[in-house]
Amino acid sequence: MTEVQFPPLFQAFAVDSRIDPFEKACAEALKGCDAGLVVYRLGSGDLRAAIVFAPELRLAEAMAILPICGVGFQNALGALAPPEVAVHLDWDGTIRVNGATCGRLRVASSDSDPEAEPHWLIVGLELRLWPEGDDPGETPDQTALYAEGCADVQADALLEAWVRHTLVGINRWSEEGTAAIHKDWRGIAHGIGEEARVADRSGTFLGVDEHFGMLLRDADGTHLIPLTHLLETD
Repeated sequence: MTEVQFPPLFQAFAVDSRIDPFEKACAEALKGCDAGLVVYRLGSGDLRAAIVFAPELRLAEAMAILPICGVGFQNALGALAPPEVAVHLDWDGTIRVNGATCGRLRVASSDSDPEAEPHWLIVGLELRLWPEGDDPGETPDQTALYAEGCADVQADALLEAWVRHTLVGINRWSEEGTAAIHKDWRGIAHGIGEEARVADRSGTFLGVDEHFGMLLRDADGTHLIPLTHLLETD
């Protein structure tokens, strides 16, 4: 298993192909692991990882960690990939490379109450490295990293860069507040101004509120879908 190097306070935890890093991170968090644990799996066809956080904020505010991790991924890949490779993020955590779906971010928390302070919050990364089929033309809306001119990007280097850039984003968030994160996220957000369907509602995706909740407008008005809607539960 490839060894990776993370900034201080982050601990690497490699798992084999039988284990989902996101599920393992949740299990470790339930057992009381320290914040900063990074569970990862560098497979032949994909990269999967999850970071355990312990935000000392109510959940509604702490959910900003999800878009921060998204911006961190974009910055990480942007530093390693050719300049013509474009990375964008959907509100729900979908990662797009050159317009097609290439992976996603997931999120789980010890609590689902927006007003509660969670004991832990976990963000998972899933990224396809190689196409799943022999004919990418059959699924033009889906892609893989190495099919988009990124064959020289090593999975372990990308993982290390994601953690580093995410840490930079968290530090910036702590010092400057959410305004700076909003600016960075909006610059790579996909689908604003377009039709979207979330939480059994369809409408126009207008943007996000101060806590990155989706503003969705339909015939009945504008509706707020909080980012906590994306939390995964057992």
